[in-house]
Amino acid sequence: MPSLKNLLPAGGSAARRLPAILLTAGVVLLALGPWWADRASLRLLSEFFYMLALAQMWNLLAGYGGLLSIGQQAYVGLGGYVLVLFGLKLGLNPFLTIPLAGLVCGLLAWPIGLLMFRLRGAYFAVGTWVVAEVCRLLLANVSAFGGGSGISVTATLRGMPAAWREALTLWSALALGLGATGLVFLLLRSRHGLALTAVRDSVRAAASLGVSTRRIQWFVHVVCAMGCGMAGALIFITKLRISPDAAFSIDWMVAMIFIVVIGGIGTIEGPLVGTLLYFILREQLSGYGSWYLIIVGLLTVAVMLWSPKGLWGSLHARFGLELFRVRRNLAMDRPRSADN
Repeated sequence: MPSLKNLLPAGGSAARRLPAILLTAGVVLLALGPWWADRASLRLLSEFFYMLALAQMWNLLAGYGGLLSIGQQAYVGLGGYVLVLFGLKLGLNPFLTIPLAGLVCGLLAWPIGLLMFRLRGAYFAVGTWVVAEVCRLLLANVSAFGGGSGISVTATLRGMPAAWREALTLWSALALGLGATGLVFLLLRSRHGLALTAVRDSVRAAASLGVSTRRIQWFVHVVCAMGCGMAGALIFITKLRISPDAAFSIDWMVAMIFIVVIGGIGTIEGPLVGTLLYFILREQLSGYGSWYLIIVGLLTVAVMLWSPKGLWGSLHARFGLELFRVRRNLAMDRPRSADN
């Protein structure tokens, strides 16, 4: 009688290594962007990758962790104000404030989590939004940071050549976008990823199997706060000015949800597809004013109705496409012969 031996990530043949080879070549090409792309293209690429980082973090939180937050803009804004404090006020190199913003947001996520994890379901979602609004109101009353009207951070880049600044921005965005994608992939390939998906599917069932549900969700909450904080610091390096309304805007959350829902929630590839579609729609339709928002909203509703798993989920169901193999197959012991 065959016995269950292990749960192993699904393997792949040599042909399946082609996407990894192409991905590596693409990363190298993008990293060389400062030598072949114009300034507008560099800025667009930087924006693409920091939005990808935000989308992957929310996808990890909601799609895999089962924590439906609508307040991740709190950490985007806090990351931006870490740039103001350490970059503008204390004179630290602005690009060094990016990892520092992740650290600060991770530390702040601990006490915030103490409060948020007392809530469940819709109460948790609303609670995260309330936290973001509280952060916005608090920063709007700090005159040293410009108050409600905001403050310019241009001085943090003074003396840095424009070409060097654009290159560092692109490389930082690449590190965030690809790093967030790689982090989710490695996490899901680990035993912690198996526990995380079990918690997402059923907290009670996972707890009955010995999974520390609170610990794994807490870990994901802190990791996502760090990712959003680092992205926030980079965002306002590129924008050169920060204000509470811009830093803690619900628009950051709307973009994350749109990207993940359209691309495919609960998949690593979904945010990649969703981010690409988000930028295509924005570049092609932004000139139509309010019609742009109407079209985006109708597209989101259509995808949720006819393709609940998102565009990548539909492609995977129909063609079996998979760039990041994180599914697990049952590995069974072979039956022993009578001689053994």
